[in-house]
Amino acid sequence: MQRELKAAGKPFRAFEVLNLGRYERQAYLNVGGRLSPAQREQALARKEAEFRELILRAYKGEALASDGFFHGKRAGRLVVIGPINLPVGRLFVEEVITECRKRGATRVDVLAFEFEMGLFPAVLEEAKGKGIDLVPRYIPAEVFDKRAVDKGQVVFHDISFVEATPRYAKGRSARDKLTVQIELTDFSVHYTQGIADAVALALKEGKSDVICEQGQLLKISKDKNGAVKRERLTQHWTDWVDYWAVDFDYMSRAEVIRVPVNAGVDGVLPGFEPAQQDMPLEFEERRTGSFIFENEWQSFRTRKDRKLELLTAEHTYDRPGRYTVAVKVVDIFGNDTMTLVPVNVG
Repeated sequence: MQRELKAAGKPFRAFEVLNLGRYERQAYLNVGGRLSPAQREQALARKEAEFRELILRAYKGEALASDGFFHGKRAGRLVVIGPINLPVGRLFVEEVITECRKRGATRVDVLAFEFEMGLFPAVLEEAKGKGIDLVPRYIPAEVFDKRAVDKGQVVFHDISFVEATPRYAKGRSARDKLTVQIELTDFSVHYTQGIADAVALALKEGKSDVICEQGQLLKISKDKNGAVKRERLTQHWTDWVDYWAVDFDYMSRAEVIRVPVNAGVDGVLPGFEPAQQDMPLEFEERRTGSFIFENEWQSFRTRKDRKLELLTAEHTYDRPGRYTVAVKVVDIFGNDTMTLVPVNVG
């Protein structure tokens, strides 16, 4: 529909990818009541500590009470939980690497609800170069389900990796020299659930269930005689891709936020009496260091049409130069992964 409207010269709205888990986190961390800023800060700190304890329990980790930076350990690996309401970015990962080197640790798991787009795989190679085996994992929304936590069924998904290749126009005209297409060439998935045997054991006769095991999607069924059958549902890497989108000039639009410069905790103006608190706040604009992903092309499956285009339409730049193309993939579990592809035209 978007392409038809664009071809007709009519306005259209872009797509948005919304992470529903963010609202659940905000609700969990909500602190109510008439509290002073100091009391609210203490209550929020307690909530965050309880939340990290819940996540660590779901991860089957052991808490580290004496450590100020790392939150736990599991199977000989340190565990650190990222910010609850913010994506884990490069600075946080660099701090993890620094703390590991201080302790002489070589293996660490980083758990987070969101990771900054374009963060991987570069920082993993950086950690590896410093002798650290760093494994990032997504915290799933199931962590809010107490029954799933108690049964040990919460799955922490590993980060996936996207490979995309620029395909340049073969013509010799001035337009051809500025034209490129992006091909999605691979999507590496490392999801591991590791509960296939437990699911098969608990499965009732005549029933079936779908799980993830060693990077593959399996359908486990049990017939009336109790015989268990395993059917592999994913045959090719494209089976994991539900949606992918491209921004042909990712670095063109920096993310800028407006920050209050004369407010304290909870927006209270420091040094003023309550009656003066209606004074207008002053703001300044600051760059976050990130960029805004603008969806310029996308392909996705629907219930009626399961086909997925792997090559974008042609994109022609206005001028010669080096550009950074962002490719975002949303997999069948709803997790999004992004990679940056350098393009040189002209």
